[in-house]
Amino acid sequence: MTAGVNDEAQVPLTIDVVSDAVCPWCFVGKRRLEAALASLPDTPVEIRWRPFQLDATIPQGGISRADYLSRKFGPERAAEIYGRLNGVGEEAGIPFAFDKIERSPNTLDAHRVIRWAQPTGRQTEIVERLFNAYFIEGGDIGDRDLLARIAGECGLDAKIIRARLDTDADLDEVKEEIAVAQRIGVTGVPFFILGGKYAVAGAQPPEALASAIEKAIHANADNAELQV
Repeated sequence: MTAGVNDEAQVPLTIDVVSDAVCPWCFVGKRRLEAALASLPDTPVEIRWRPFQLDATIPQGGISRADYLSRKFGPERAAEIYGRLNGVGEEAGIPFAFDKIERSPNTLDAHRVIRWAQPTGRQTEIVERLFNAYFIEGGDIGDRDLLARIAGECGLDAKIIRARLDTDADLDEVKEEIAVAQRIGVTGVPFFILGGKYAVAGAQPPEALASAIEKAIHANADNAELQV
């Protein structure tokens, strides 16, 4: 338990993680959040994954990764960015395999699957699997067959997920969530919202995340005492 917080006051802290499934820093941020929570073993939290798109202009079906990077960064700049991320990934225990990625997908379908996983308690598992599929295995996570298979591996009904992906189910809802994130000032991800009130931008070190989580818990407890 966090020092100074009574059992009665300690309700799960919601941590909304605004993230995109093709954001390498979001993968790093997930690992750092896990490390932060490991240092606070008696702190109850509820993690909710919220959608964001780094590039909403990518069409359904995706585009060549090489063409995308060349257009966005240029070959030399892309190599520099990947070189830095490989080092950060090693520190976080992520064996990035950028050379395996052939497609840059539109991630709206991936976000729909993440949304559908929330009631089952499998969101974090799905997010982890999507990150691994894309950044380590080089899979096309815009492919609906792959998305359905990943959902099935994580305990969802793959046939139902595959059928829903061929509809517009929750498409507007996901787009609205992204718009809400933009309206509150989210311009880059990962972006952590603690207790619905406190924000941490970027893949901060575990120590910084743990400190922010503790402060949010204490602030919530203090507010609860004031309202009694």
